[in-house]
Amino acid sequence: MSGPDWSPSQDLGERAAELAERFAAEVGHPPDGVWAAPGRVNLIGEHVDYADGLCLPFALPHTTLVAASHRRDGHVVARSVQRPQEPVRVALAEVGPGTPGGWGAYVAGVAAVLTETEDLPGEAFSIDALVDSEVPVGSGLSSSAALSCATALALDDLAGLGLAADDAGRARLAQVCVRAENEVAQAPTGGMDQAAVLRCTSGHALLLDTRDGSTRQVPLDPRGGGMALLVIDTRAEHTHAGGEYAQRRAATEEAARALGVATLREVAEEPVDKVLGRLTDQALHAVARHVLTEISRVRETVALLDAASSGSGRLADIGLLLDASHASLRDDYRVSSRELDVAVEAARSAGAVGARMTGGGFGGSVVALVPADSVQEVAAAVDAAFGSSGLHAPRFLLAEPSPSARRVV
Repeated sequence: MSGPDWSPSQDLGERAAELAERFAAEVGHPPDGVWAAPGRVNLIGEHVDYADGLCLPFALPHTTLVAASHRRDGHVVARSVQRPQEPVRVALAEVGPGTPGGWGAYVAGVAAVLTETEDLPGEAFSIDALVDSEVPVGSGLSSSAALSCATALALDDLAGLGLAADDAGRARLAQVCVRAENEVAQAPTGGMDQAAVLRCTSGHALLLDTRDGSTRQVPLDPRGGGMALLVIDTRAEHTHAGGEYAQRRAATEEAARALGVATLREVAEEPVDKVLGRLTDQALHAVARHVLTEISRVRETVALLDAASSGSGRLADIGLLLDASHASLRDDYRVSSRELDVAVEAARSAGAVGARMTGGGFGGSVVALVPADSVQEVAAAVDAAFGSSGLHAPRFLLAEPSPSARRVV
């Protein structure tokens, strides 16, 4: 046996230099810059961002790079190192729902939304772009948000907007990316992924209140707590544009309407049983219960992380909350999958103190909190469990809380 398949992050400076050289060779001149945006792991707070809930993501060391330069002719021309057979060329005036399709929607969509929101001519956001990503696609680690946010930073710089200079501006860029994904890529995402990619800081998770967009940096130091955050990419690809995700979001919104509130966040302070007692449609109980209990779990996790940071608690104490989150996503929200459940159970059996699916679900990844000296043992156990279950071998990443999107070159 060859052992578990690891996916380490590569040196950012070297990757950026190589991408700039490749851009020059393909486009005929050097790029005006290279920008990086990380993938993200949501530690806890899943499927609550579109209910105005609380989320706790952190940025990965793995990034998507965009090398870009101005065109000034009203077109977006983009290529991908990973998908060279799918180049994109589209006039900004033609960008709209479903146009362009595929990965190009996350590049051209951001340019089109900025053209509208910043009241500038399309030429200001007309670019040549070359993309290179080490964030696994379809893994639930926000490869799409990494692409849209790296593009947003490039366009912000090239158009001289200056939004990336402070957190308020980055919050605006995050909303631009949300609109691009919702309206052009037609992916019904909330705002967590884009906020995490643009607003996380090294050594912290980002407590994001999606009701008002406020944030707090919460210390998250796995190494200092003798732990590691192991990400298990099941390689069971998911997609935010899938109908199942949209159905869950619609059910959550229907539950809110039945309760006479704008979102379920408005009743999150009430006892869960009392809220469910007001829902006459039994089919809505499970989705409402997940959202309400998940918001509570985020609050408890933040309190435990604060205690660990102050020395009055242990990082391992959050393990039970991770386990409870997965059970809720599996049983109430029904967004887990066989691969995710196998990964969670195998990781726990091998010594993880807690594990849960992360991301939209129906495939994607698991995040497991593991004693630092047991990482290889846990990974090997999960790999073996996949083999004995007849599943494709998973891929493993070590997730150290990392910086948000930034210019590299």
